Amino acid sequence: MLSFLIDNWLPAVMALVSGSLLLWPVISRGAAGGQGVTPSEAVRLINREKAVVVDVCEAAEYAAGHVPGSRHIPLGQLDGAKGLPTNKALPVVVVCASGARAARAAAQLRKAGHEKAVPLAGGLRAWREANLPVEAGPAG
Repeated sequence: MLSFLIDNWLPAVMALVSGSLLLWPVISRGAAGGQGVTPSEAVRLINREKAVVVDVCEAAEYAAGHVPGSRHIPLGQLDGAKGLPTNKALPVVVVCASGARAARAAAQLRKAGHEKAVPLAGGLRAWREANLPVEAGPAG
């Protein structure tokens, strides 16, 4: 086996490097605490794990379009908001226009005990690009 690796070191190194490159996104996402879930992962969380969707956009952005059934809690009002699930074990998918505010909000929610709070990577823009439904109208 060792002689085979010595004789074929270049293909072995190439296989190792290509395998590492394939695993890098998974490894880096886990180490960084997650960069968010994709729209398809969010749909899976909503359908299978009863995830709650929290939209942290401002009122005008929310009225222009949001994930159907999402709860509107602007980022500035997140601390102690009544619209958050009381069961902190439920997954929470946090959404904003691009994903930046959602990442901050998810970190804030995790510190408050919602350990399964994750941002939607790419925000509502990614949700729309995945051809998922969007509804318009003010918060109810």
